[in-house]
Amino acid sequence: MTADLQKLRQQIDALDAEILQKLNERAAFARKVGSLKVGQAYRPEREAEVLLRIKQLNQGPLPDEVAARLFREIMSACLALERPITVSYLGPQGTFSELAAKKHFGEGAELKPQGSIDEVYRSVESNACDFGVIPVENSTEGAVGRSLDLMPQTPLKICGEVLVRIHHHLMASAPLPYDTILKVFSHGQSLAQCHEWLNSNLPKAERIAVASNAEAARRASLEPFTAAVAGEMAAAHYGLSVLASNIEDEPNNTTRFLVLGTYEPKLSGRDKTSLVLSAANRSGAVYEMLTPFAQRGVSMSKFESRPSKLAIWEYLFFVDIEGHVENQNVADALAELRKIAGYVKVLGSYPAAVI
Repeated sequence: MTADLQKLRQQIDALDAEILQKLNERAAFARKVGSLKVGQAYRPEREAEVLLRIKQLNQGPLPDEVAARLFREIMSACLALERPITVSYLGPQGTFSELAAKKHFGEGAELKPQGSIDEVYRSVESNACDFGVIPVENSTEGAVGRSLDLMPQTPLKICGEVLVRIHHHLMASAPLPYDTILKVFSHGQSLAQCHEWLNSNLPKAERIAVASNAEAARRASLEPFTAAVAGEMAAAHYGLSVLASNIEDEPNNTTRFLVLGTYEPKLSGRDKTSLVLSAANRSGAVYEMLTPFAQRGVSMSKFESRPSKLAIWEYLFFVDIEGHVENQNVADALAELRKIAGYVKVLGSYPAAVI
């Protein structure tokens, strides 16, 4: 070992000791803050502010995203000193929903897989869990219908969002030549997202849709000459070999997840508001519902219709706008909207995704 290398390592060791000391000092302050809080300990708007500030302060060489994720874990560990947050998600283990929950809440949270989206809702409504994480839309395959259909019925509020880049991998219990694979298991949406790759590389393999990508990985771990399309977490959880990586047809494939809870976040400075509406039964009613937002300079990022399931040919409209209900222009637009629309429910105002 050269003298220069030895000196650099000593400097790194000294920095590690200093970082550890500062982390414990931060944890002590976080514990004091926790003792002064009344009610909800987790404040998504505060965490969003911290992560945005870290990105602004970061001067590298660490990328902004990496720096923010490090601080996400620091905050998660500090919060767990008071009491780990319990978070339900669409299971089983190894799904992208689990990845979304970990990305948003960090490793300090206690994650609880559920068998369906309905069960995620129920676990939070019954106070069995503090928060729930549900998939709501994919950039290539569109909305997750069940997640939307339950929102008008629940007392829960949206209090956060998570964006997860979806990378699909072909995996099996052992390295296999492609031409020996007889079946490919995956969730129906994942099979659709890898349609062209599968056509080109596994044209003769039977494609079998299952309840989740994690279930696909479990099936592939048990049955010879089969493979699964799933994420890295599923491969690790079931001990599978990855045969091909990033096989999704759309390179920017992203799924948006929502965080549900009883807490209503305050202003963070970079917020979204989600609504569900129904139009009055008259000509031009849908156009009229959009006018209050346009007149007050409120940007709309989503407008999607779903059958109401209450009557034939009646629809609900799911809308995302930029801003918080406490912003004056948003509050004014909503007040006007309530005079026009047949039904208005604010699903939540929450910080936009930071990492």
